[in-house]
Amino acid sequence: MARRYVPDLSRFLGICGRNYQSLQRLLARAQRHQGDGPYYWRHQHQQVELRICVLERTPYTELLELERISDPIPHVTVPKMSIRLYHDARLAEVLTSQQISRLLPVYEYPNDHMLQPNEKFQVNMFLAELLAQFNQREWLTVNRSEESRKT
Repeated sequence: MARRYVPDLSRFLGICGRNYQSLQRLLARAQRHQGDGPYYWRHQHQQVELRICVLERTPYTELLELERISDPIPHVTVPKMSIRLYHDARLAEVLTSQQISRLLPVYEYPNDHMLQPNEKFQVNMFLAELLAQFNQREWLTVNRSEESRKT
């Protein structure tokens, strides 16, 4: 009998905490260069552009949408996710990703959509890896007049 996946809550919250800190630094840097947003970045060496929009602001939370806005790649779904920032808890959680309208903590496996049992963890880990790319200084902020500056 296969063992059922049990989420590691402390590891998940650790990733959400690091994602919150990374997003806060990234948004602060973007606000200095681009004002109130939406915020755009272009990779120096690849044809990739990303956009972050603030969809909702409340006293304790913010809802962000992060998406790739470059030319489509055949047979590849364009990365797009919504992220909730919880300012009181200092956490950032991916709420939706790709075609998944609501990520569940655990999925039975196998399932019709072939989602991993720890899909929610994996998507938040993907966000952490994406945010780590911004620390490599290979991304340029793009202001509204399409001029680029190094961040």
